[in-house]
Amino acid sequence: MGTGVGITAPFGRLLRALRQSRRLTIEELAEASGISGRAIGDMERGRSRRPHRGTITALAQGLDLDEAAHADLLAAARAARPGARPAEPVRTTPHTLPRGVRDFVGRQAELTELRALAREAAEGAVVAPPVAVVSGPPGSGKTSLAVRLAEEPSTPCPDGAFLVDMRGLDERPLPAEQAVAGLLGSWGAGDAELARLTAEERLARYHDVAAGLCAVLVLDNAGSEAQVRPLLPRAGRLLVVVTSRRTLAGLEGVRRVTLGALRPRESAALLRAVVGAGRVDSEPRAADVVTDLCGHLPLALRVAANWAATRTNWSLDRLAGRLADEDRRLDALSAGDLKVNSAFALSCSRLAPEAARMFRLLSLLPAGDFSAAPAAVLADLPLPDTEDLLEELLEAGLLMTSRQSRYRLHDLLRLYAAARHRSEDGQERSLAARSRLRHWLLDTAVLAGRWYEPDYGMPPADPGRLVALEDREQAARWIRAEGDTWLAAYREAAAHGEHARVVEVAEAMHWFSDHWVSWGHWVEVYERAATAGAALGDAALEATHRNYLAWAYWACARRHDDAVEAATRALRLARAAGDVLQRAWAHAYLGWLWDADEDLSLAADHYLRAAELFTAADDVNGYLQVSCGMIRVLRGAGRAQAAVETCGDIMDALADPRHRDRIPPNVREFTVLTALYAVSFVHLDEERWEEAVEALRAVRGQFDARGWHKQAGKVHLHLAHALARLGEREEAAAEYRAVLAMEGDAPADVRDEAFAGLAALAAGRPAPLTRFSQ
Repeated sequence: MGTGVGITAPFGRLLRALRQSRRLTIEELAEASGISGRAIGDMERGRSRRPHRGTITALAQGLDLDEAAHADLLAAARAARPGARPAEPVRTTPHTLPRGVRDFVGRQAELTELRALAREAAEGAVVAPPVAVVSGPPGSGKTSLAVRLAEEPSTPCPDGAFLVDMRGLDERPLPAEQAVAGLLGSWGAGDAELARLTAEERLARYHDVAAGLCAVLVLDNAGSEAQVRPLLPRAGRLLVVVTSRRTLAGLEGVRRVTLGALRPRESAALLRAVVGAGRVDSEPRAADVVTDLCGHLPLALRVAANWAATRTNWSLDRLAGRLADEDRRLDALSAGDLKVNSAFALSCSRLAPEAARMFRLLSLLPAGDFSAAPAAVLADLPLPDTEDLLEELLEAGLLMTSRQSRYRLHDLLRLYAAARHRSEDGQERSLAARSRLRHWLLDTAVLAGRWYEPDYGMPPADPGRLVALEDREQAARWIRAEGDTWLAAYREAAAHGEHARVVEVAEAMHWFSDHWVSWGHWVEVYERAATAGAALGDAALEATHRNYLAWAYWACARRHDDAVEAATRALRLARAAGDVLQRAWAHAYLGWLWDADEDLSLAADHYLRAAELFTAADDVNGYLQVSCGMIRVLRGAGRAQAAVETCGDIMDALADPRHRDRIPPNVREFTVLTALYAVSFVHLDEERWEEAVEALRAVRGQFDARGWHKQAGKVHLHLAHALARLGEREEAAAEYRAVLAMEGDAPADVRDEAFAGLAALAAGRPAPLTRFSQ
């Protein structure tokens, strides 16, 4: 863009002639139009850029022009458009756009959004031109994205593109007044002219000039709303892109573009672009490790890639090994003047002391994401104060939001926070904070899990409790959301030899575990609990957790032999301890396991023995579980009527007023689910379609919520089969489609059968039936 961009003389002469014909002074026209006298004088002398249409309208109203005279003035202003004059030599200014990265990759969604804003600005169809705020953590590539947009040939900016470093993280950020003066200088104003203007007049001149531009202005590295708000254009076709590590939440009417980590394929593309496709493609696994260890953060990836590119004798596997050591990773991510550590340090240097302390403490949280409550425990602060500090860190770009009002600390920022914590807080404070967090997490896990345990339910009221545990649903949400966090605390307790605490947590989770079979950590939970029981020298306690372990081995890991061994060992321990109830449970689990192995005779023997022992121990909950197992055994033995009667006996026991308070709601729900699912197979075998539909409709959707995807798929499939035979074709088709919608969760044979069922319905016949298997 040329620098001689003052408006042409005809417009100035016309404006002066119109003013003088109305016998108005410049001051009187300024008062009548609302345009500053300085701006009017500059226009008349040809020292201003072409004014915006709104300025022309205001002048026309102040001059009381008719439509024809208004149109003439507008036409004269249009003729003064900078692009209409011969091109002049380009002069490099302090705000010339810097060179963009040639190997820019990814961010296509963000670029698409910014391109649309650039087109919107160029069309000038809005009252005020659009403003984009690009925010994200240090090293996320905010400046690169803004420069990429500005330098794209398709971006409409005939008057050029400019970048101002607002130095938002410096001790003295660039004042808005200085940015205004610098930009006016870049846009053609001379030093002598600027010296004659007050700060207010310079700002007015800035907005006048900006209103005549079709350009892109990047306000890079902004530190606060107050720093950039005066620079946001009021009219015209200038797109302003503000980049900041802060979210600048106080800016109104802006489009927000938030950057996080790159996607794995984008990270790989960046590595290939810098290191070379050949080297990366020859070591794909090592390349994946490198990108993962860089946390898919653009700055870290670029530093690592530069290392590899300048050390051609290095393999990517060697680079991955260099980055694998957490204590040295950040130091390794340094290449010349590119240092990940420096980027993080700059952000942290602007934090208030309490926020900086919170940032350091967050490194002690074991999970990828977290809520405010554990952070409050770590910092030993009230929850409202903690939330304020977390929001400050979020605003500073040192935290990211996650699911359900949770926060996430990037892996590399976690390492940086941990290093700062070690150097500034010391081991004693660290141990105290860790202990405080561990005890709170495990206490809360016990309270939440006991919602599902017989004889407990709602925890005692506590107005100081940091999380809501007012019902079973809230308890389940906490257990799931904080699963990684309380599991880490559980492991730490085991490592510290806190055996009683380990078995207490595992016991509290026992009845809940059926609701989250897909979690994947129950085997570990009960292996540690069984080990803790043995360490305490309590045979009955060890037997209890060996029984739970038998369930976890089979229900969660399908390790049948290990499950049988665990239940058999639990039976021996229970006998030695004289514990009738754990003997009953050991027989119940062995019955279940041999039932799964289709040894119906052995299964029946264990189930009957368990039923006798549960009766002797007056444990109705255990008796109900065994009875559900007996339905399966009776069906396998060909005793369909006995199986149906057993299901009826279960329902009668559940309805018995004597058991109303003895059977917890979750046990009641699980018993109904298990019994009806088991008896549905009896009805299907006997081709009692209406009874099968009734049972399956009652349990539809309940297995899904527990993560039992195989059973969930079979409920939909078998319900579809039964409905098809009852002539309910539309509902049957919906159930077949429900199986297919489960995609990878439903087993392949179940999906194949659903496909066949849909095809059969389309051909006007029910699907051929195979043997109904559980």
